[in-house]
Amino acid sequence: MRRRLFLVGTALATALAGTLATTSAHADTRPVPPPATALVLPAPSGQQAVGRATVHLKDESRADPWVPTEQRELMVSLWYPAARPSGTPAPYMTPEESRQYAAATGLDLPADLFAKVRTHSTSDARPAKVRGPGGLPLVVLSPGFGMPRATLTGLAEEFASRGYAVAAIGHNYEADGISFPDGRTTSCLACVDRNYPKVGAVRAEDISFVLDELTGPRPSWKHGAPIDPDRVAVVGHSAGGFSTVPAMLRDPRVKTAVNMDGNFHFPNDVPLDRPFLMLGKSGHVPGGSETSWDETWTELTGWKRWLSVDDTDHLSFTDLAPLAKQLGMPLQRLDGDRADTMTRTYVTAFVDTHLRGQCTPLLEGPTARFPEVRFHRP
Repeated sequence: MRRRLFLVGTALATALAGTLATTSAHADTRPVPPPATALVLPAPSGQQAVGRATVHLKDESRADPWVPTEQRELMVSLWYPAARPSGTPAPYMTPEESRQYAAATGLDLPADLFAKVRTHSTSDARPAKVRGPGGLPLVVLSPGFGMPRATLTGLAEEFASRGYAVAAIGHNYEADGISFPDGRTTSCLACVDRNYPKVGAVRAEDISFVLDELTGPRPSWKHGAPIDPDRVAVVGHSAGGFSTVPAMLRDPRVKTAVNMDGNFHFPNDVPLDRPFLMLGKSGHVPGGSETSWDETWTELTGWKRWLSVDDTDHLSFTDLAPLAKQLGMPLQRLDGDRADTMTRTYVTAFVDTHLRGQCTPLLEGPTARFPEVRFHRP
């Protein structure tokens, strides 16, 4: 049972997994021995060096939905093709983010475990020159409820190494934790309020605000590469996954989206005619116990795919699959590195298809290369 609990704290288990199945495992809280060496993310497969910057955004027109006495603030990590590495490795999490997240698991993990994870990007590297008109296509990443944006770093580095700009949003008060430039690190206040439609609506607003800030006449990413506002995809896990639909309904700039194993907590009664990928664990199949995927499928009227992956679990589509393998605490039956490769391959193929117009036969049906991936067309 301990392996199923990795990185899912008592207060977060229902929000992250949509089930109470994991919450009973907290009786076993024996210390987890620290790894002999630092955890390392799998390397991206693209040809370009990856830079990373971090920006602090404040929406002065909007009160924070979880703390109404404050204005809405976001931390956003930006990955991009770099001319060359800067020589300063980009950290995975700040020390305080690592401490909060490790504590939220309910396991006796080292407080600095995630601060020491090795990435494949360097801080504030000079952006590579953009070839051609329009700027870089943009992928916006939204993490699971309670999960730091860092948990999608591997996917972000993969996209950036292939020539994309990537913006991962730290939705304030929706993660353990989010560090700000003034020294604050906020916790997941929203995790005690399981109003999922509200979470989706808030994140849709956050995504529109980030697009305004990155693609407007005075971009907040100073000295960054230009971004093409006509080529935007949103990819999310769990709460970030189901939030892609309200984001698309709200903002026509979002041309395509991917939901990675998020239950659709919103009214499934508005047709959506833009490309959409549903990628989930083995239980997310037509006629399964979670009915929102069936309901949403009927409202997707554009190009669409519904894929499930054998022997995976809810967190298998994040960095936690390969990192848990390195800790000797696998999340699922499928090998953690294999799960990571599958996620990167299918998500990038989908976005390449719809933002770059590239032919990707991988999305046309089952393949011997990934026999664990099942296609559903109910």
